Amino acid sequence: MRKFQSLLIIIFLFSQTNLIAQQFPKKNWANDLHPEKNGWDTTKLKNLRKFVIDSTQITGMMIIHKGSVVFEFGDVVENSYIASCRKSILAMLYGKYVKSGKINLNKTLNDLKIDDVGGLLPIEKEATIKDILEARSGVFHQASYPGDFLDLAPKRGSVKSGNYWLYSNWDFNVAGYIFEKETGQTIYDEIEKQLAKPLMMQDWKRELQKEEGDSTRSYFPAYPMFFSTRDMARVGLLMLNKGKWSDKQIIDEKWVQQMINPITSYTEVDKNIPIFRGKDYSFGYGLYWWLWQNITDNRFKGGYSALGHWGQTISIFPAIDAVVVFKTKDAYQRETPSNARYRTLQLAVRCYDKDR
Repeated sequence: MRKFQSLLIIIFLFSQTNLIAQQFPKKNWANDLHPEKNGWDTTKLKNLRKFVIDSTQITGMMIIHKGSVVFEFGDVVENSYIASCRKSILAMLYGKYVKSGKINLNKTLNDLKIDDVGGLLPIEKEATIKDILEARSGVFHQASYPGDFLDLAPKRGSVKSGNYWLYSNWDFNVAGYIFEKETGQTIYDEIEKQLAKPLMMQDWKRELQKEEGDSTRSYFPAYPMFFSTRDMARVGLLMLNKGKWSDKQIIDEKWVQQMINPITSYTEVDKNIPIFRGKDYSFGYGLYWWLWQNITDNRFKGGYSALGHWGQTISIFPAIDAVVVFKTKDAYQRETPSNARYRTLQLAVRCYDKDR
């Protein structure tokens, strides 16, 4: 009888552990009231808060572990511009339509009858949708919206599609146009259908979302996005759980894996753009997601991030079952410097004590 009771207790504890590991917020996030029992160093969390206050302009930040909040700072409710994090979210939206076959990644710009101001070169029109989602289109045309490294691009027509990685807003913007053209849906409506409603986002406002761009430079506008910090955390938790939310597969699991598969190594990223050279962290690139590489701390193993100018991120760290998100509201005319952004992420992850 005692053996049977002991077995029941073990089964109960095991089921409770799994339940915690798979926790998802409903209307509101749950707080981890005892993070120290789940591997988090509370002294380091206090030091992290001090660093954020003293050394950054971050306006809202959260750390999520096993679906619960272990750290919160600032205004996590306010919607504001998430800058280039929009690109990672756009990549997520593609999954549904790639799986259904509505979007064929092998279609070329020629197939899609896509051209731009002043004309694209014949070699540029050979780029596929896949090349564009990898930021390897080889199309070095100016974008309608600023914020890339086009000034570092090789001469137009000098490289074949798929052979050269460049962080170029032309790729990101035309990817939005292609998505809408091939699906017949708008990006913002799809965010609402694929993400905001299923994830029960608390602050999503469709009316804030509006495309922007200078059509005299390029026909293809950008798709700026406005999210709250706590809704960004829901996106991160969805990615952490391989596209699954509770018992429903929201984003195809194979597509999630494809997005974070290292297509471009950190060595190629460092060769082509200067922003991470000489740092104690490196990033490769998948499909519009930055991949943590060349870092010895195993807590970062398999980590990946959506990164945005001024200081925005949705960062996922599967090795410690954690999501770190923060925003710097650009409307306040302030910016969290690049080094401070990555230092914040490093400090946040290292608050988790793997030896506990």
